[in-house]
Amino acid sequence: MSGFHEVQFPPDISYGASGGPGYSTTVVTTVSGHERRNANWAAARGKWNVAHGLKKREQVAALIAFFRARKGRAYGFRFKDWTDYQAFAQVLGVGDGANKTFQLVRRYASGGEIESRIIAKPVPGTVKIYRDGVEAVTGWTVNTATGLVTFTTAPASGVQVTADFEFDVPVRFDSDQMDITIETYQLGSWGQIPVLEIRP
Repeated sequence: MSGFHEVQFPPDISYGASGGPGYSTTVVTTVSGHERRNANWAAARGKWNVAHGLKKREQVAALIAFFRARKGRAYGFRFKDWTDYQAFAQVLGVGDGANKTFQLVRRYASGGEIESRIIAKPVPGTVKIYRDGVEAVTGWTVNTATGLVTFTTAPASGVQVTADFEFDVPVRFDSDQMDITIETYQLGSWGQIPVLEIRP
């Protein structure tokens, strides 16, 4: 992922964010009132406004420094979506005796439908890997910049590989211009601070 800094947006500011996953759907309505809907995206893309998380002057200073270091929209960064940052017992695949590499994924199931989401930014120190439900304490590594889990020895044929982990979302600012207003000596505000998910 080009133009990306492996640094997390201040979580105390993202805690007050509003937003979430979104889709792109084209809806054509016929003269009879029937609809034809086309899903343009196979997966959701998140968008948040983090302006509501600014509570103290120190946070404003941290935000200014963070925005300048990312040069507006130029560099991506990690973002903690407090509504969805943990995953448990996620199936990564089944061993075949040869494959050593598995991608972290987060699956969402509802009404018989399952959406799989590639997780590229697991939080360091939170990943746990299991073989057939038994934790593998050693024998594997995880790349926290890509979400790839690599085993020293390939899991045996038929062995189910699962994982627990926390994760960040790769995002960027969706504006190149800050719009800070100093409301009081102790508090400043920025009306809209949009951050947009980057596809892994």
